[in-house]
Amino acid sequence: MSLRAEVRVRLGAFELRADVDGAAGETIAILGPNGAGKTTLLRALAGLVPLTGGRVVLGSAMLEDAATDVHVPPERRPIGVVFQDYLLFPHLSALENVAFGPRCKGAAAADARARAHEWLARMRLAERAAARPAELSGGQAQRVALARALAVTPELLLLDEPLAALDVGTRAEIRRDLHAVLGSFGGVCVLVTHDPLDALTLGDRLVVLEHGRIVQSGTGLDITARPRSRWVADLVGVNLLAGDADDGRVRLEGGGTLDAPDADGGPVFVVVHPRAVVLHRERPEGTARNVWPARVDFLDVGGTRVRVRVAGTPSVVAEVTPAAVAELALGPGVAVWVAVKATEIAVYPR
Repeated sequence: MSLRAEVRVRLGAFELRADVDGAAGETIAILGPNGAGKTTLLRALAGLVPLTGGRVVLGSAMLEDAATDVHVPPERRPIGVVFQDYLLFPHLSALENVAFGPRCKGAAAADARARAHEWLARMRLAERAAARPAELSGGQAQRVALARALAVTPELLLLDEPLAALDVGTRAEIRRDLHAVLGSFGGVCVLVTHDPLDALTLGDRLVVLEHGRIVQSGTGLDITARPRSRWVADLVGVNLLAGDADDGRVRLEGGGTLDAPDADGGPVFVVVHPRAVVLHRERPEGTARNVWPARVDFLDVGGTRVRVRVAGTPSVVAEVTPAAVAELALGPGVAVWVAVKATEIAVYPR
């Protein structure tokens, strides 16, 4: 079983253009900021939003092709969907909610109930079979929604922010349950989330969507080691700069240059970890090859570290200790010198 999707959707002024492929047993985590088009992509795969271009192929079945007007309706697609707000039927018990899917697919009532009992047991909810949604905790409701989606034996499982409505403690527990379920799922799973921990924990492959376009895809290690957009860099917590390399130097797009031993040539991204950025009140003496003046923009205190945004050419974020903030008397508007060792700079092609 495989998924090959070329999704082209236009909704007013917003246009989504995203190609997503998946193999059997693979979970693809779609990650991105609000308004990136993540849920629109999921709804298009489900057939709830018609394509204006492209196609969706699941295995050997053409689910949708805008060029030939093929459109298999959502209820006839071999998919299971878990929506962000679960959409459980309030007047039905947990058992009846789970049995609803198989019944819609043509299963006899007894078979549907037997399958529902089986899935509730797998979700550790056998004792809550008679409970209605209002009587369930958030975590229990989420597991019922997941059981309902899986009870139809889908070839494609679509999860829209499945953990977003849960508190921190419950989210960790459900994440473990979901990881176990996805590990034994033989179809393709597409998971939409804005939480990097969910994406890294549950996704075999990450796809970063911004402004309706895929800006990066790969494993969690690929994404975190080599971010290709400012949003991803902020997510990972590193400084990302763009420029043109030439023989060990990078001429930055926003002005300024940096020495970097790996800067061979051509358009590149430059990554500097905030811990590699050193701040001084006077111009430093020493071996650092990258030194420039700047002013403190703001300070963000978090635990035992303080992230200091400095405005200069270039502007970067430094990570220092509270003791260093006090010693340097750092505050908004304070003039500083920034130093970064060339060996602390990672450079890779754009």
